[in-house]
Amino acid sequence: MNGSERRAVTALAAVFGLRMFGLFLVLPVMALYASALDGATPLMVGMALGAYGLTQALLQIPFGMLSDRFGRKPLIVIGLAIFALGSVVAAMADTITGVVLGRALQGSGAIAAVVLALLADLTREQQRTKAMALVGMSIGASFLIALMAGPVVDRWVGVSGLFWLTMVLAIAAVVVVIWVVPTPQRMVRDPGVRPSRERLQEAFFDPQLLRMDIGIFILHMVLTALFVAVPFELISILGLARDAHWQVYVPVLVASVVVMAPLLILGMRRGWTFLVFRLAIAILLAAQVLLFGWSAETVPLVVGLGLFFVGFNLLEAMLPSMMSRLAPGYAKGTAMGIYNTFEFAGVFVGGALGGLSYGAWGAGGVFGLCAAATALWLAIAWVGRTPSLRNSITLQLEEEPGLDLQELERRLRVITGVHDVTVLPADRVAYIKVDDEHFESSQVYALRGVLSAS
Repeated sequence: MNGSERRAVTALAAVFGLRMFGLFLVLPVMALYASALDGATPLMVGMALGAYGLTQALLQIPFGMLSDRFGRKPLIVIGLAIFALGSVVAAMADTITGVVLGRALQGSGAIAAVVLALLADLTREQQRTKAMALVGMSIGASFLIALMAGPVVDRWVGVSGLFWLTMVLAIAAVVVVIWVVPTPQRMVRDPGVRPSRERLQEAFFDPQLLRMDIGIFILHMVLTALFVAVPFELISILGLARDAHWQVYVPVLVASVVVMAPLLILGMRRGWTFLVFRLAIAILLAAQVLLFGWSAETVPLVVGLGLFFVGFNLLEAMLPSMMSRLAPGYAKGTAMGIYNTFEFAGVFVGGALGGLSYGAWGAGGVFGLCAAATALWLAIAWVGRTPSLRNSITLQLEEEPGLDLQELERRLRVITGVHDVTVLPADRVAYIKVDDEHFESSQVYALRGVLSAS
């Protein structure tokens, strides 16, 4: 990466990280706090956890499309302002309804797709996968630190203080966007990085992409449902006060990272990705079964949480990369928009179903729900053939009258290592899927006078 790209990636990773840190910070203590408010029921407690997911799911693609028209940075600033306003509403609420409203308002600042689109505007295509990975790492780090810090900070300032802190983090992110994030000279020409109504049906019904969408839905549904029950179990089984839950979360999360890291490295190797992916789902299922059958005992509860975070962290790291490599280059933005929508819909459904299950059957009902959903995901992951993960390269076509696009496509297809070619004449763009082990980029760039790399 050049200096401008490093600055853009670092700044946008900070924006994403600050926002997600604020959202995750309340996760380990929200159920306990919400249950003590006026009007609290198990369902409303679950809604307090998952309400932001509903508005996120509904507004991801609209925010992305508006940013195509009005610019990325203004939409990001607006989204962060809405997020900050939601934090204020939640901080000042003294009823469960007010907290749910604040959480829904937080989610209405649905800027994930816009941030990724701006990242594409500010990086070259050949650096984009690395840039997305770095942003993903910032989200993962935010999740881990927030889960460990939430109970500790709650001890000092309470949950309302956590929401005020979230507002401050949102304002800090606005400062970063305005004064640190570079302003692109133009929005990226590549139509593949932007959500597209024309590609929506194709991306939605693609079997491989749909498996990834269902997977991220279940993963975040299970995560949110779990935190409806786990805080109460830590009190009733381990006898821990609310401000002492960090004594479980910190060692469990640190141990999960230690176990997860070598599996993640193995999953990056060619031919091992889907094996590790399925193993991660199996670990997640084993955790749920352990919690469902033996959560009333100390050791199974702690070990079950440890296994859960091994599987969760591994899947959270692998899924976005797999999704971007499975999606066709010409519909990558649309595919990622659908993926984000499924992710946040899972948060909402997990909160609602987790609350209902906890009210009807207690913690066992929640863990049983999570185990059934994870078992379904494991079955889906084994259905059909294992796809090949290929990297995508975007090439801009020369503005040359009389260019024979059929001949161009034929010449690209016969290059060693090229597996698929899609040419979009109206956009003057060619997308090629390549096998990194056999593909040499010099073969493409040798077609001088016909192509120019974007």
